[in-house]
Amino acid sequence: MNPTQSETPPRDYVLSHGVESLPAKTGLGRTFIFGQIKVGALKARKAGRRTLVTDADLREWLASLPRAGKSNVAA
Repeated sequence: MNPTQSETPPRDYVLSHGVESLPAKTGLGRTFIFGQIKVGALKARKAGRRTLVTDADLREWLASLPRAGKSNVAA
């Protein structure tokens, strides 16, 4: 790492998201998001009464969703 570079993320970098904000951020429904948490596909953590999803876990989960478009399955 260059000595002039900081190892800390920029101030506007978000480390976690409250689950109540995820529908607006992802465009997905609340029921779908909570269902994904329930089955363990989306990792969530508790901080007191709040349920949080780390930014890294959110990005990993979004990347794991199937791609849109033509399927590789023969008809």
